[in-house]
Amino acid sequence: MKTTIENITTLFLDIGGVLLTSGWNRKSRQLAITRFQLDGEETEERHHLIFHLYEEGKLTLDEYLERVIFYRTRNFSKEDFKTFMFEQSSPIEGSFFKSLKVRNHLKVIAVNNEALELNNFRIHKFRLSLLFDAFVSSCNVHLRKPDVEIFQMACEIAHTPPRNTLFIDDRLMFVEVAISLGIHGYHFQGIDSAMTFIQKIKFS
Repeated sequence: MKTTIENITTLFLDIGGVLLTSGWNRKSRQLAITRFQLDGEETEERHHLIFHLYEEGKLTLDEYLERVIFYRTRNFSKEDFKTFMFEQSSPIEGSFFKSLKVRNHLKVIAVNNEALELNNFRIHKFRLSLLFDAFVSSCNVHLRKPDVEIFQMACEIAHTPPRNTLFIDDRLMFVEVAISLGIHGYHFQGIDSAMTFIQKIKFS
């Protein structure tokens, strides 16, 4: 990667781990296992067997919960569990990227792995449409990072070639895949280091 990245017109941003906490990650599931007194090993096994289908929009939240949690009678309701899931989302950083967009007249596209109900909830609750011009979310496009096709689709939707695009994600592998396609990439590990990195970029 060159020391200075030039002619960037479009920013691809992950949501969970960059702007917000992850929607339904291992930490959140461990909290749920404790809160609802679930069998941790069995819950994690069931989750991993079908989570890709849920994130690709091939299962509804109700169907996911029926297979992972409510395959037997519980002493709590599905609505109680959904409420807990939604409560796990909180903001990390957003104002910096909003000002970056305005200052440099950037197109900003979300490229994220997220299940439909959580994705919609987070977009509305945290007013993400004020930042993003479009959402390339796995639940809508039926592709998940690190599939190269989701990045190619994002470039097509943005009408921007890879060389004019910067992708920021907290998962290193996803960044590496984007870079292999000619997209500039940055592994997000905190807003302070990201701001230092972005200062080196020349936007068009």
